[in-house]
This record gives sequence, structure tokens and C-alpha cells, in this order.
Amino acid sequence: MSAPNSLDFYDAELRAHHEHLRAAYGISPADAVVDIGCGTGLTTREAARSAAPGRVVGVDVSERMLVRARQLTAAEGLDNVRYERGDAQVHRFDPAGFDVAISRFGTMFFSDPAAAFANIAAGLLPEARLVLLVWQRHEHNEWARAIDAALGDAAQPPPPRLDPFSLGDAEATARILEGAGFDGMRFEDVREPVHYGRDLDAALALVRGFQSTSAALASLTDREAARTVARLRETLAAHYSDKRGVVFDSRSWLITARRRR
Repeated sequence: MSAPNSLDFYDAELRAHHEHLRAAYGISPADAVVDIGCGTGLTTREAARSAAPGRVVGVDVSERMLVRARQLTAAEGLDNVRYERGDAQVHRFDPAGFDVAISRFGTMFFSDPAAAFANIAAGLLPEARLVLLVWQRHEHNEWARAIDAALGDAAQPPPPRLDPFSLGDAEATARILEGAGFDGMRFEDVREPVHYGRDLDAALALVRGFQSTSAALASLTDREAARTVARLRETLAAHYSDKRGVVFDSRSWLITARRRR
């Protein structure tokens, strides 16, 4: 997200989905864990506490996110974590070095998913576990449908490398994982809300910071953009309650698999 002060927003937005991932980690003491697309490191720090005295490596393409991850990790006094900037599609992982690979919505943006998952597999021990959360298809995610409806004709399909729903087809994703060297794939249907906060103006600022939203608004005249922003605010207001704030329905896949021997 590119909205101001939004580095920690993702953790709050996804907290309900996150609980399913946390329950599926299966990390044991002394495990070596890699966190793909770790962002500001919430999942990395959780893994570090479960794996201690084992080591955890968080990988992300955003140095800005990693700076925040290092700050939070130091504040929590965790000394078994290392962060590396890199694209998991080509990043040099320690060969066959990890017992578990985890990712919370960090694997949908590869230009070549088959190559990316093969590269991840090469960093895992035989029978190492893979535990992922990815979005289901666009039509199953109310937040995406509602935002696109508010954007109207300005809504643009994302390029493949920026498509958050690129792994939403379970059968296609299972084939990618199988080809990359994984088996025993399981897809759990997770239906939980996403939370955009308790303040409408702050929620609007965050949604305007989404890459798809900002690109759509940039394609409009000032007058059209103003009308579109007003529709976005109305959409957020329609999903607001005093008790929960701005909430949308959403669905993800919790994927588990193992690297083949």
C-alpha cells in the first residue's frame, strides 16, 4: 500500500485470514523457516517465536517494508531472524536449507509462478512444508468487486505480475505446485472479512493508495476523478458500522503442500 502511514495496515486488514494461517504453520522448535513476501514481518516474527532456537529468514522486494520489519523485530528482542531483500522467483535461497516455507498473500505477483515455486522448492528440504494464503478469484472477493464497481469504466485489469488473484484458480495453482516439485496439496476455503479501519476518511485514503485505484484515478480528468472518489467513499460508507468499522467480505485459499523427496 502506498497511502501514508500504511505500513502496518496490511496486518490489521487481514487479521481474520491471518488466524487460519497461524493455526496451520506447524512450526516446531529448531525448524528453519523462510517467509516469502514477509512485508513488515508479523508472520516472520511469529515463526521466529515458534521455531526458536531455529532460524527464520524473511524475504521481500520492498526495502521500505523490510526497514519496518527490522525495527519491529529488534523491539521484540528476537535474535533468530534475518531479513533479505529479494524476489523469490530468482532469490538465492540456501540450497535445501528450510523445513518450512510460509507466505501470507506474498506469492501472487510472480511474472513466472512455475519458476518461482520451483526456486522456492529448491530451498526446501525433502518433505518440507509449504503453507500459503492466496486470494481466491476476483468474483469471490467483495472488496475487489465493490471497488471496481465504484471505479466504473476507469477500472483496469491488472497486468499478470500485479494481479492479486493470479493463484485464485485452485486447479491451476495445484498444477503449478505439482510441476514445481510439491505434492499433497490441500486447499482450504477461508471466508473471512477484511477490515479497512474505523475511520472513513482513513479507509478512503488507503483505498486510493491501492495501485489499481491510483492508476484508474490517474486516467481520469479532475472532475471525473472527483466524482469517482465520491463513489468510492459512498461504497466504503455502505460497508461501515460503528461496531466494526469498514468491513468487506472476502475469500482466500489456505494452501498446504510438501516438497517431494
